[in-house]
Amino acid sequence: MNLSMAVEISYLFSSVLFVIGLKRLQSPATARGGNQLAALAMLIAIVATLLNNQIVDWTTILIGMTVGTILGGTAARMVQMTEMPELVGIFNGFGGAASALVAAAELLRLESLGITSPLGEGVSIVLSCLIGTVTFSGSFVAFGKLKGIVSGNPITFPLQKTLNAGLFIGLLVLGGGIMGLFQIGALNTITTFYIFTAVALALGILLVIPIGGADMPVVISLLNSYSGLAASAAGFVIGSNVLIISGALVGASGLILTLIMCKAMNRSLGNVAFGAFGGESTGTAQGDDSDKIARSVDPEGAAMILAYAQSVVIVPGYGLAVAQAQHELRKVVDNLEERGIDVKYAVHPVAGRMPGHMNVLLAEADVSYDKLFDLDEINDDFDRTDVVLVVGANDVVNPEAHNPQSVIAGMPILDVDKAKSVIVMKRSLSTGFAGIDNPLFYMSHTSMLFGDAKEAMNDLVREVREA
Repeated sequence: MNLSMAVEISYLFSSVLFVIGLKRLQSPATARGGNQLAALAMLIAIVATLLNNQIVDWTTILIGMTVGTILGGTAARMVQMTEMPELVGIFNGFGGAASALVAAAELLRLESLGITSPLGEGVSIVLSCLIGTVTFSGSFVAFGKLKGIVSGNPITFPLQKTLNAGLFIGLLVLGGGIMGLFQIGALNTITTFYIFTAVALALGILLVIPIGGADMPVVISLLNSYSGLAASAAGFVIGSNVLIISGALVGASGLILTLIMCKAMNRSLGNVAFGAFGGESTGTAQGDDSDKIARSVDPEGAAMILAYAQSVVIVPGYGLAVAQAQHELRKVVDNLEERGIDVKYAVHPVAGRMPGHMNVLLAEADVSYDKLFDLDEINDDFDRTDVVLVVGANDVVNPEAHNPQSVIAGMPILDVDKAKSVIVMKRSLSTGFAGIDNPLFYMSHTSMLFGDAKEAMNDLVREVREA
């Protein structure tokens, strides 16, 4: 078996591992193993590529791999779960930038050799650069919004959509020009390419700034899909089958996840991208509060309600992640179960700030997977539930979704208001990412336990044990 055949077999084996790894990500029980399989597949593909390349600067390669390993490993271990969406956004951006750089390097290489390119390769270079560059700048705007560096409110201005459309048309014209100049070997191809890249960077920024904080989880997922498509296009540029396949897998899975999340919010992808919906809120609930009374409860009172229930459903939200209170919540649940109380967790598809955020958070506290239920599985159980404990969630339990006049009308929510009793653990009555009031807080069977979730959970552990 010659080297070329061995490399192709390695690529095929890597592609199979990518598919199996992606399949195993479907379940929290097998997700870690799936991620490790995908990492192994990428390592095999990298090694095979390096061995197949006759001209490799091994010093540069080893330095790059060492620095990348240190940075990636350090970031993965040090980042808090609350900051995981920001990290994913950065990874998406770097992935898009890498694909764009591969396309740019190939263009420079071919031009330096005076080689003209077939139309198909020119299209691949333009697409890889366009999608990768838009992903890069857009992802860092999304990172800024999640981090609070950029306002989470929609940033709009007159004729914004017209400007975006004009930039996109301009990119099509410039892209066509690059392909035409490249085919005839014109000297000003690179200059046109630089202009094309600058316009694409601007478009990425302008596409994300009008999207509000409520939709950032969807944007992160969509940008993840873009990074995969950019990688797949880069695979066509350099003739790498494994890059084409892996990029297509990421692109397709990211798009499917995006559509699932849009369905979970009962909104179209177009409405997310162009609706300028949702943003930051630092004040109290909106509207006339004169007839609204939120009934507060202390940890002792909340413990009494929980300790004498027969069934309890926990609804985790972003506030749980911020307070890092998952371990204390687990202790509360353990004490309740020791009393013979049936306890379940209800996890909304868009709870937290990225898909799977709550699942991973609860897994950190060794919460059994079979106790986690999604919206469709548990919504019919709320009217038979004694107590629902909402920890830091807001929009995903907002009954306003049933109001046809509300901005979140039709959004599938967890119907916790149907339970016999509801305890909401929050710092204040402030609104969520959607920026609207939540009538649940003022219902007669709702009790508000104000304060930091971690401190309140510690108090609940003690009070439930003594109840």
